[in-house]
Amino acid sequence: MDAVDLFRHLRYFLVVAEELHFSRAAETLGMAQPPLSQAMRRLERELGVTLFDRLPRGTALTTAGQALVEQARELLAAEQRMRTLMRTIRDGDLGTLRAGVPPDTPAQVLGELLRRLRAHAPGLDVDLHELTTAEQLDALAGARLDVGLVQHPADLVDLGSGPVTRTPLGVVLPRASPLARSATLSLADLTGHGLVLFPRATAPAWYDHILAVARDNGFVPERIRHARSPELLCGLVLAGDGVALHREAAVRREPRVAWRPLAGEPLREEVSAVWPRRGAHPAAERFATVAAEVLTGPWSPAAAPAGTPTPWSVVFDTVRPGR
Repeated sequence: MDAVDLFRHLRYFLVVAEELHFSRAAETLGMAQPPLSQAMRRLERELGVTLFDRLPRGTALTTAGQALVEQARELLAAEQRMRTLMRTIRDGDLGTLRAGVPPDTPAQVLGELLRRLRAHAPGLDVDLHELTTAEQLDALAGARLDVGLVQHPADLVDLGSGPVTRTPLGVVLPRASPLARSATLSLADLTGHGLVLFPRATAPAWYDHILAVARDNGFVPERIRHARSPELLCGLVLAGDGVALHREAAVRREPRVAWRPLAGEPLREEVSAVWPRRGAHPAAERFATVAAEVLTGPWSPAAAPAGTPTPWSVVFDTVRPGR
């Protein structure tokens, strides 16, 4: 079986694995059932394993079949990235760069990022997608995204990475709260309060890290409420559902809340651009460089006058692959 046949048979296999019914899979693929069954038997012979248990009323994956599902998805995703890269080189331009950004990225950051990318690469069409870290990593693995700005810690296996920006988290609380009288707070000062945090599914490792650091520093929330947007986060804080741990710039537009830094900066949000190592889009590293330039530009506290809105405060560093 040559490579072209293998890729075709793996595509057939994934449809059968999804449907677990040869007739429905054949209908989905727009082909007759006998050729599909023959193709699956040929794939089994090629791999030397049985992929399906053929049952009277359906089909079940064997252990080998279950193992092949993820491998097949990764292989087909790599093939798609390779084909995209070859088309880009053939056509002599950079084509479209599908880039993921966090949903709460400030508008001025996005505008400057797009402006600089157009200046650096006039032939590049940037297609931005607002996605959480978990959604970006899934889209990168499935070849639905070329590059993304993700929160760390994250699984960077098989991903290249650009410079990381580090932003201290502070405490968001009602301006009328007695805690707001302090210039800085410790996590232990929050004892007895609830916590408003982003949903765990958006960035599981970062979510778990925040709770672990809070616990290690004497703060175990009485309850946890979840909010994806800064607006809902501020609303829950003002409603008395808890304090929040967040970036200052994200809540600066709400005058009824106060932001206080944490002494010693025990929590810092880390973001960097990442992209697949195999079949990487030729503009992926350029995107990472430009994103770092924007996030270390005139919006950082060091460059902005006091009182100037600052989307992200950053420290320039390098993420080690596979972290």
